[in-house]
Amino acid sequence: MSSLYLTEIEKAYGDGRDAALMAKAGEIIKSGGLVAIPTETVYGLAGDALNPLSSKKIYAAKGRPSDNPLIVHIAELEALKPIVKDIPEKAKLLAKKFWPGPLTMIFNKDKRVPAETTGGLDTVAVRMPVNKIALNFIKASGGYIAAPSANASGRPSCTNASHVYEDLNGKIPLIIDGGDVGIGLESTIVDMTGEIPVLLRPGFISHARLEEIIGRVLIDPNVNGAELEEGTKPKAPGMKYKHYAPKGELFIVRGGEQGSIERINSECRAHALKGEASAVICMDAEVEKYTADVVSSLGNTYEDAARNLFRCLREMDEKNIEYMYIRAFEDEGLGMAIMNRLIRAAGHKVIEV
Repeated sequence: MSSLYLTEIEKAYGDGRDAALMAKAGEIIKSGGLVAIPTETVYGLAGDALNPLSSKKIYAAKGRPSDNPLIVHIAELEALKPIVKDIPEKAKLLAKKFWPGPLTMIFNKDKRVPAETTGGLDTVAVRMPVNKIALNFIKASGGYIAAPSANASGRPSCTNASHVYEDLNGKIPLIIDGGDVGIGLESTIVDMTGEIPVLLRPGFISHARLEEIIGRVLIDPNVNGAELEEGTKPKAPGMKYKHYAPKGELFIVRGGEQGSIERINSECRAHALKGEASAVICMDAEVEKYTADVVSSLGNTYEDAARNLFRCLREMDEKNIEYMYIRAFEDEGLGMAIMNRLIRAAGHKVIEV
């Protein structure tokens, strides 16, 4: 795609200093344009959620399949009622606890929300971010923003403005720079349209925390790596297509700690003999245990790993790493969310030890 814009990056702070920038960004949205914005999870590519042409522009800028639904972002709870048919009681409980915050809920949509925004579905995904820059931007833009992650489709999501520029320079007029994000993984997504809510994408808000508030929540098999059947439309972003992927090959190694480390080192030695660049992505405590060309730490905690995962995958591209290995995380809590992203980034390539 040739450059359509001279893409500007402007710094924002989430306070009164941003008034002129928010007005400028709001006018871009109201005229059908796109703006990249920070949220607490990842950067989003924002357009007018109620304008079908804006949603089409989002798909085009990202190179995103048009049956992959977008998330509508709102800035106040009162904005939810006009775009959905009903608000289940359990959704009200979750909204009271987690909004604003990194939780997306799926509702039966009102006709005001165009099919272009929902990937042709009769449901709409909605969230209210806690990031003050995002909230001010939504208010300045008319109250309803469609905003998938602000990366080229399939690439690791963006956790800072420079990564957005790398993927979308020339494709959008404005990137609002709010610094590094706090969480680093996209929001938790829960389908509220059935009798029992269903977790479709894990995130910072865990399955256990959801069940503390509303009781039983089912887990869609796709969360743990099962692929959607051919012809099935995804109800939420990140369910159907390969996502978050670096340019090289990523492998997840699952098994006991010592056996997994030995297997990874063996694979890296084999690559070295062939003159192939390899890397290991791991927690800080394991850095000294590996012998790859590059060993990159995600930090000390699962929160660190979530925040640094996409940045680390992009750094692998910058270093032209051909093969990457990472040990599997515990598949619960935040570990479930990290594994959900890794499975897709690896294209389901898992080595069992």
